[in-house]
Amino acid sequence: MPRPDRQKNPQFSRPKKPQGDYRTRQPAHEYVLEALPGLEDVAETELRAVPLARDIRGLRFWYPGDPERLTRLRAPVAAYRVRAWDVPRPRGLLGHQQLGELAAFLAEVVRLGGHRSFRLAAAGRESSVMQRLAEELQVALDLPFDPEEGELLIRLRPQEDGLGWEVLARITPRPLSARAWRVCNMGGGLNATIAYAVHKLAGQRDEDRIFNPMSGSGTLLVERALLGPYDAMVGVDINPEAVECARRNVSAAKREVEVARVDALHTGLPDRSFDLIVSDLPWGDAVGTHGGNAALYPAFLTEMHRLCSRQGRLVVLTHEIRLFERLLNEQSRWHARELFQVYSGGHHPKAYLLGKR
Repeated sequence: MPRPDRQKNPQFSRPKKPQGDYRTRQPAHEYVLEALPGLEDVAETELRAVPLARDIRGLRFWYPGDPERLTRLRAPVAAYRVRAWDVPRPRGLLGHQQLGELAAFLAEVVRLGGHRSFRLAAAGRESSVMQRLAEELQVALDLPFDPEEGELLIRLRPQEDGLGWEVLARITPRPLSARAWRVCNMGGGLNATIAYAVHKLAGQRDEDRIFNPMSGSGTLLVERALLGPYDAMVGVDINPEAVECARRNVSAAKREVEVARVDALHTGLPDRSFDLIVSDLPWGDAVGTHGGNAALYPAFLTEMHRLCSRQGRLVVLTHEIRLFERLLNEQSRWHARELFQVYSGGHHPKAYLLGKR
């Protein structure tokens, strides 16, 4: 009997393979991002640009891809892989089955992240239950337990529906905010995720000439340099140690940025030299004094008005909120709006976007 002709008889055709990117059919894991309070929207916006991230609910989402992609996010402070257990309290995680599942879950995170120690973060972490859990995990993971500096940060908390407990394991040994380019630190240095948010909300333009007065260790400079093209970028600081520190960080980031020892209030630069000026002004504690800021801030606004182009922008980050807002109300050269207020290190600084009237 002759074989049926598959080309002429559609009923004998082989079934078509499913269309679409094969990666979307890979097993997905649930993740949670941690952002500084006040920067959650910036972190969510960045997350939504990650290919394959799905079922996004705020900073919680499912992702089937390589978690290395998540380690390159710049708005969050940290990224965690999440798994939940149907247990009424943490003691339930010590059950034979649950403990085995927990150890396997954490071992996968360690394999991917290369953590060399671990610690627990949970209410009652000094309790006998938490101490026993730490002992069991120390054996199962073959990692030392370091309650203060452990690289694998493990958080335990009740599920939102109250029906069980979930475990969050940070996928990187260090927070995402601890940038690889930061080889030099200075007191009062700006959190890198705040610097990222400043630039994203101020607007990113390839043709911008950018100025960072009082540049400190160079956080605002490096974070903008890593975002993409710009016409020119200059940072200045009167402190020679800060200039050297910024240069070291710029070099570690492998970017070309000019950093010079210059008084930001007396630059000698031509009028309207810059399209974007970004500054983390002294907050009056780690850097500067409240009394000194009362004289510094108005002089700063005057000089920046001279240096800013007609359609340029000035972004100011400060914890001297009352002083700065009083100065804004007393002047007529700038119009301003608040970009965000963030909680960081016991402070609540605000970022303002100013333009010439």
